[in-house]
Amino acid sequence: MHRADRPPSRRAFLDVAGATVAAGLVAGCSPDSAARPDRSAAVSSSAPTPVPVPATGRHQAGVVLPRTAQRNLLAVVADLGPGVAPGPLLADLGKAVRTLTAGSGAGLLGLPAGDLTVTVGVGPRLVRTAGPALPGAADLPRFSRERITPRARGGDLLLQICADDALLVPLAAAALLDRLGDRVRERWRQSGRRGTEVPVAQGLTAPRNLLGFVDGIVGPHTAAEQERDLWLAGPPAVAGGTLAVLRRMELDLPRFAALSVAEQEAVFGRRRASGVPLSGGTAASGPRLGAKTPDGRYLIPVDAHVRRANPTTVGVGHMLRRSYSMDEPPGLLFISFQNDLRTFTATLSRMDASDALLPFTTTTASASFLILPGFDRRRPLGSHLFG
Repeated sequence: MHRADRPPSRRAFLDVAGATVAAGLVAGCSPDSAARPDRSAAVSSSAPTPVPVPATGRHQAGVVLPRTAQRNLLAVVADLGPGVAPGPLLADLGKAVRTLTAGSGAGLLGLPAGDLTVTVGVGPRLVRTAGPALPGAADLPRFSRERITPRARGGDLLLQICADDALLVPLAAAALLDRLGDRVRERWRQSGRRGTEVPVAQGLTAPRNLLGFVDGIVGPHTAAEQERDLWLAGPPAVAGGTLAVLRRMELDLPRFAALSVAEQEAVFGRRRASGVPLSGGTAASGPRLGAKTPDGRYLIPVDAHVRRANPTTVGVGHMLRRSYSMDEPPGLLFISFQNDLRTFTATLSRMDASDALLPFTTTTASASFLILPGFDRRRPLGSHLFG
């Protein structure tokens, strides 16, 4: 069993969370900081305060808000226990999310909630109980380069927990899982963090991934693009939601690092330093897939990732893509949001046929979820679908 597939006990969650907080307190009381308290206080006061993100509204937080995704993420995938009704569970979960993100509960152990967000999704099995033709009812197909245990494929419930403050993430997970109690059984979890943000256009940044390249440049960034490619317009039970795909991938870093920079750039189809397509322009420029050298060679190789995954050549809409780097083993947690599952499946099927990036990856977990529409006090989480 993969290390991340083994569900720890609830007591382990609390122990880890407590140890994490303790480590932070010890770091804050290092000899260096004790010797120079005034300097430490000055640094602390100058740190930017994260802007709170409302948990309620038309859409759930954690998809397009905050605009720049938080640096730390924990995805927890679980199943509902036998006989557990999803409606009451989700309504209770929504109340817990509102309390945590408002910083008014005991679960964060006195830490300010900051920009903490919790995004909740339900898996295909639960969606089918509400309607077999609803968006999100279909299971993900299997693809090449997968090494996935049964426990790491699919699931009933997704908790995507994000925050700039790494301490908040395990605390929020422990509090929510304690609230859910024996009603759920964890399948797998994965934490990750985003790399340094790189400016790619006016008001738009994207992070570097573990391979050193700027990741997630192309996507539905404007409100009009998001209405077209991201948010579900209907049926009414899912309007305002979206579909999420999670793929945990191990990376063969030594083999990729052994390539020259030019060879690495040919794999991606972009310059490593700037993110600019090999066809020229700016990082935000669409790649000119027909551009050739004077001797007739494509500037962007035929198997480059940006060519194989390009929405225009695949014939699908844009995904909102988020990648989080993992430490052990080295890899990426890939998350995409889209309003049509085919946007993802058709793209990966085309990549499967010939994409220079895939041979450096092995997928070890995979799942898809309907991200529920937004909620508030009058409309509990999941009430339109399971009311």
